[in-house]
Order: sequence, then structure tokens, then C-alpha cells
Amino acid sequence: MTNAADLDKTDLKILKELALDGRIAWSALADKVGLSLTPTLRRVRQLEESGLIRGYVAQLDEARLAGRMTVFVSVTLTSQAEEVIARFEELIALAPEVMSCFLMTGDADYNLRVVVADLDAYHHFLTRTLTRIPGVAHIKSSFALKTVLMRASPLL
Repeated sequence: MTNAADLDKTDLKILKELALDGRIAWSALADKVGLSLTPTLRRVRQLEESGLIRGYVAQLDEARLAGRMTVFVSVTLTSQAEEVIARFEELIALAPEVMSCFLMTGDADYNLRVVVADLDAYHHFLTRTLTRIPGVAHIKSSFALKTVLMRASPLL
């Protein structure tokens, strides 16, 4: 098993249940997927060994920990030279406000998802962190009004 095309309905059920609750008791998981305990555990181990299950994590309350304001930030660099890109990626990874960063095609070089408490906190991030990264030429910020859909897993 190396990709989703190799999975049967039972494997997909196991993945879905674990995505919903990574701490589910093995016996409860077996009941939910309709197998006895031993075959369920064997399948979970196979899914782990194949890399389809990379680990188990706690879902943290982002709003309570980081803030309720989500900002999508498009960043254009002065150059796409390897050292400019490497330096940007190195420094942006240090900013705790940045929840995700994507290298893009199109008009902007990067899209960031930034989470902060409020407008003052975003202004602080913008002026004290983002604009101080060498090679940043242009920044465009878009503020999220509400979350319409956010999936924890492609199976949900």
C-alpha cells in the first residue's frame, strides 16, 4: 500500500476514524470498521509502515492559542535567485504567526496563512518581521471574514 488507489473500503474507514479521533481505543476502532482486533491492528500497522499514516497529533484550538484573525498574505520577492528564496524560507519559518507558507506560481512568489489576535498584532508582524526579510518587494494582505470549510483530512 503506497497510495489511496491501493486502499479498500476497510482501510479508508480506518483512516477516516483515525483522522476524526487519533486516540480512539483499538477495540472501538475495530468495532467501527467491522473487523476483529487483530486484523484491525495489522491494517493500522500496514498503513503506518506505508507512510499513509505519518503520526498522531493533538488538534489545538488555534483561535485560543494564536488569535482569531486569519490573514492571507501574498509576497513577491525582488528576485527568484536561489539565495533570496532560501533566505526568505529560512526567516519566515521562524515567525510563529505564520501557520503555512506556499511557494507559488503566478503573480506572487509565496502565499502565507498568518494567524494573529487582532489588527495591531498583524501590523506588528508586518512591520517587525515580514518587511524586514531581505528580498521582499511586495506584500498584499487579504483578511478572512469567516471560515467556510477547513478539513483536517482529505477523507473527511
